[in-house]
Amino acid sequence: MTLEGVTIEEEQPLGLTEYARVPIGFSVTEVFDDRGIEALLQGRPAQPVRVRVPYWKDYDRYPGGRPTDWPARFDMSRWTILAAYREAHRIGGVVLIVDASQTDLVGDCRAGAVIWDLRVAPDARGQGVGSALLRAAERRAERLGARTICVETQNVNVPACRVYQRNGYVLERATHGAYAELPDEVQMIWRKPLGATGPSD
Repeated sequence: MTLEGVTIEEEQPLGLTEYARVPIGFSVTEVFDDRGIEALLQGRPAQPVRVRVPYWKDYDRYPGGRPTDWPARFDMSRWTILAAYREAHRIGGVVLIVDASQTDLVGDCRAGAVIWDLRVAPDARGQGVGSALLRAAERRAERLGARTICVETQNVNVPACRVYQRNGYVLERATHGAYAELPDEVQMIWRKPLGATGPSD
């Protein structure tokens, strides 16, 4: 299934400057608390709770987190970078790692594939672009021999959790205290067996 008017192209890691031009930041207005996380772990519907004071979350602002920082931290020779375009306008991207042995964030996913980064331009969010990128990454992972695919997010990123749910990902693990610098955030690892399908967002 493709998204009308959107093309997805593979790019080389040297194109990370352009990739990074799509912002990943978002406003945190709600989170999954322990009750919501437990429901998700059991495969039940979960309602997030409102935060008292909304705030801005931008993964690119953390040390070493910006895409242009990755080559200094990792061997990216086997990474796959996909970019989404509407006409000539870049509106999103996804990074796939099939050999994730050099990463430790999703340790038990090393036998499969990992979605390292997924971003959609603010003016294109909620239009199915994230789902289209996920499907493209999943197809590529299958061609490279992966049988499962994992992705990490946090309980503060409710929109991302919803996209993964809608596309057939299941919350496999939630870890409190996974981030020393962010003690209030809960790491969430989602997994999907490849070959499964899910609806778009």
